[in-house]
Amino acid sequence: MQCYPLSRPFAIGRRDVAAPPLCHNDALFWPGCYSNRNMKFAREMSVGALRHRTNRPGLLTQFAIALFLLVVAACGNKSPPPPPPPPEVTVISAVGQLITVFEDYVGQTEAVDTVEIRSRVTGLLERQAFEDGARVKRGDVLFTVDPQPYLAVLAQATAALAQTRAAHLNSKQNLDRIKPLLSEKAISQQDLDAAIAREATDAANEDATRAQVRTAELNVEYATIRAPRDGVISKALIKPGGLVNASTTLLTTLYSVDPIYVNFTVSEQKLMELQRQLKRNPGEDKGRLPPFRLRLADGTEYKSSGTLNFVDAAVDPKSGTLQVRVQVPNPDRALRAGQLVRVIFPSLQPLNAIRIPQQAVQELQGKRSVYVVDVEGKAQFREITANTRLGNDWVVEGGVNPGEMIVVEGMQKVRPGAPVKPVVAAADAKKADGSKDDAKKGAVNPPAAAQQTEPSKSAVTEPGKDAAPAKPSSPATSAPYPGAK
Repeated sequence: MQCYPLSRPFAIGRRDVAAPPLCHNDALFWPGCYSNRNMKFAREMSVGALRHRTNRPGLLTQFAIALFLLVVAACGNKSPPPPPPPPEVTVISAVGQLITVFEDYVGQTEAVDTVEIRSRVTGLLERQAFEDGARVKRGDVLFTVDPQPYLAVLAQATAALAQTRAAHLNSKQNLDRIKPLLSEKAISQQDLDAAIAREATDAANEDATRAQVRTAELNVEYATIRAPRDGVISKALIKPGGLVNASTTLLTTLYSVDPIYVNFTVSEQKLMELQRQLKRNPGEDKGRLPPFRLRLADGTEYKSSGTLNFVDAAVDPKSGTLQVRVQVPNPDRALRAGQLVRVIFPSLQPLNAIRIPQQAVQELQGKRSVYVVDVEGKAQFREITANTRLGNDWVVEGGVNPGEMIVVEGMQKVRPGAPVKPVVAAADAKKADGSKDDAKKGAVNPPAAAQQTEPSKSAVTEPGKDAAPAKPSSPATSAPYPGAK
């Protein structure tokens, strides 16, 4: 048997396979060779393979659907995951107390007397008798203007006075001689009248020259410029050798130091509030008002307090404010004219309010709010009324009740109505422990306990003396809130 190779590839299924040689004997089936019979069998086999491949995707689809249903059924049997634990927040207990609110205003100091030193005479400045910025007393020499021209004028006026005095003396003697002659008819009435007029003219000339002498003496005196009162002198604006014009050239300025004024302004609303509380005008009976305190630029408080000195009679229509002045002692020259200070004035009536740390208060569009934890352990959004600050705390007048728990840390994790895990700040926890210890001691010694638990008449908090707000501790060192779930 002889085989002949085919000239083209033979396709079985989807692959092209090189065909084996074609057998010469068609009656026999020989592996590796194709006869006519074998060729027909091979074609039938390839068509069956193609049909088998065509039905395979349906089986795969059915298998995938069954697998998906099995997975869904398996997932449906599992329970949902547990919810996350409530966030942990630090809280403090709101405590009501009587608070004296202090209002502060920006003020500026002013010398009681501010004197501009000017010369009354014209001339060259001859000498400066003080050091710039020194403290001087009334009558101390400050400047000396060259007095020589005025001494010469004084000498000339003195000589003129001597002449007029001699002329007056002569005319008076003549009048005394001719007066008796009129009775003897030795002179006429006209001669007597002329003698009287001459004597009066010489007397007037003597008075005029005497006034000139006094003017010259004053000019010589004015050439020496003296301090008009006690105070602190500023720097000299004209140095020796400079020309000084009378009444126009400013030489220096003298400021009084003790006492000193502090000027500030108050609004119309505050003025009306003071009038309602005092039942009178604040400018009347100034001594009945509380003392005013001063806070310096470095934050320290001035040792001496001031008293109300002046309240303006009219409100400024441009700013709607009223000018107020306070007088403050200044023996040590700690305050200087033109210095900026803060005037602190206490409220006339104590305010029953709650102090809340600044970090617990949220501000948005002029409104202030806090988060309060209720008895169910849920955070509740609460708007508050707070218009005054004491140190780092807000004075809350409404919106929060005493005893409520206020969130001070962890507010970014809080949502209104969501449960939270409140943790009392360390300072409040210590207070609670101390109250328990006091209760135990009171059971043993009742008088001592009664003395410790007696309420004070007022809890006054003053600026500069208020205690620092309690800083909430971390959750690891704080005590859990008893009402927390």
